[in-house]
Amino acid sequence: MGVFKFSCMDFLLTCMGLLFLLLDIGLDIWAAVSFYQEKAYVFLCILLLLLVGSSVLVQAFSWLWYSYEDFERETKAERCLSVRQLKLLHVLQLGIYFRHAGVMEMSFRSFFSKIHDPEGFAVFLSHDLSMLRLIETFSESAPQLVLMLTIILQRGEFGPVTVLKAIGSALTISFSVTMYHRSLRSFLPDKKKQQMVSSVVYFLWNLFLISSRITALALFAFVQPCFIFTHFLCSWLVLFFFAWRSKTSFMDSPCGEWLYRATVGLIWYFDWLSVVEGRTRYRTLLYHVYMLADISVLCSLWCWKMNTEPPYFEIPLLHGIIAAVSVVLVYILGLFLKMIYYKFYHPNLTKEELKGDSSERARNGQGPTRSTSLIVDEVDFAVPSPRNEDIDGVPRIMLQSWGTDTDVTDRSLPSPPTPDIRRCNKRMRKLAENFYS
Repeated sequence: MGVFKFSCMDFLLTCMGLLFLLLDIGLDIWAAVSFYQEKAYVFLCILLLLLVGSSVLVQAFSWLWYSYEDFERETKAERCLSVRQLKLLHVLQLGIYFRHAGVMEMSFRSFFSKIHDPEGFAVFLSHDLSMLRLIETFSESAPQLVLMLTIILQRGEFGPVTVLKAIGSALTISFSVTMYHRSLRSFLPDKKKQQMVSSVVYFLWNLFLISSRITALALFAFVQPCFIFTHFLCSWLVLFFFAWRSKTSFMDSPCGEWLYRATVGLIWYFDWLSVVEGRTRYRTLLYHVYMLADISVLCSLWCWKMNTEPPYFEIPLLHGIIAAVSVVLVYILGLFLKMIYYKFYHPNLTKEELKGDSSERARNGQGPTRSTSLIVDEVDFAVPSPRNEDIDGVPRIMLQSWGTDTDVTDRSLPSPPTPDIRRCNKRMRKLAENFYS
């Protein structure tokens, strides 16, 4: 099992992710103020509901993951807070930003630390953050884009700026999903063999599938604004049922697992996510058949309402049919690109072939020392206890992985050998097993 690498590209993408986060906050505030000034209170309430609901959901996952790790924090940015202060920040919807601060701290340290290959620590910290971003994408960004497209259709605003906003939002959603994919790549034995073109194809097929789905929902919401909520509730209940029947095992507590399954149902409302181990070809096929049928029905209802109720009918019927068929064809194009990805770029690996699994190596007599095995098998990744201090800006636990009896606080001892860092985020590894197996 090799160590994880935090490349320059990963560092740049992490910085871009933080920039997109700040930009998203600014745009949310601007949108809320605009709705208030326009006295569009219905749209304002829907927007606030999406923002608050998504924030509460993300903070709940962040707090549960801290509690699973006994509230042990790995970075200086996080250790400056007590457990009570950390809880207060999550109640105030600010807890996730300290995760961002911790990832940025270790990202910068990775370029200046004297310890060989400290980049893995930043990778481990970024794994949970990538999953939280994915949850936020489908609980806030995707519904917001549906709302924005619905408003554009109702107001007839098809200017270049408005269109560019919609395209930019779709690109941002696909970018977040692609960042999740790159995070999974950390568990490949040699992720360099999976070239950048694989991420490009992954980005494109998600862009087409998600864009088609969101456009169909916006078209339906334009002619049936009240029934879109009924459609979501009924679809989510069906998808949540299948998530429950999949018997997922992602969280460490029963309540957390039910919350995760409900969130999976929400994500499935927009896009597919592998949540169980093993071959899921038939489940994926069933899901996409269901989604394609649903998109076709939504677009057909839009055409029918535009034709039978004159207040909506502002375009020729032929143009409406072409638009509806185009939305369906975009989804089919996304499926075609998805098949290309799985045919040429997707590696199929067993659990033992993925990085981060030391138990199999230990059974074969190739594993690390006992102390290192405990670090790997009993927690997500190596965590310094509150009484341990950093040495030269590097968490002490990173220095402890090279041996069991040496006291690393004695600076007079010779320099330790190159540490073999073997920490693994078990949550993201579970998702990697689901995706690559």
